[in-house]
Amino acid sequence: MKLEHIGIAMKSIEEGAKFWEDVLGLTPEAITEVKSQKVRVAVFDARGVKIELLEPMGDDSPIAKFLEKKGEGLHHLCFEVKNLEKALMDIKSRGIKLVDEVPRRGAFAKKIAFLHPRSIHGVLIELCEE
Repeated sequence: MKLEHIGIAMKSIEEGAKFWEDVLGLTPEAITEVKSQKVRVAVFDARGVKIELLEPMGDDSPIAKFLEKKGEGLHHLCFEVKNLEKALMDIKSRGIKLVDEVPRRGAFAKKIAFLHPRSIHGVLIELCEE
């Protein structure tokens, strides 16, 4: 397993990207929309670990709900796995609650699934597979 990206929730990608570009000198690799999750995603590469800036596409977006409850900031950590279905079965067998029992499509057509933060000391974990 390797850390694939860090997701950061924010109200505006354009506003939030200024820090990553102007202060840290990173440039966005891509900006995309994940309509099924109602989120816009901007991706920056920080020497192999990606930073994903997440902006809600509507008031009913999970990111909008997160922002309302917790404000802007760290949303999740994502780890890349070789076999997502197997990883989910193994993790569930250890008593960890899953948000996604079955993988779904995320940004850039990756298979993704989330682990419930209540099982992991309040940290939302995403697993992904190319």
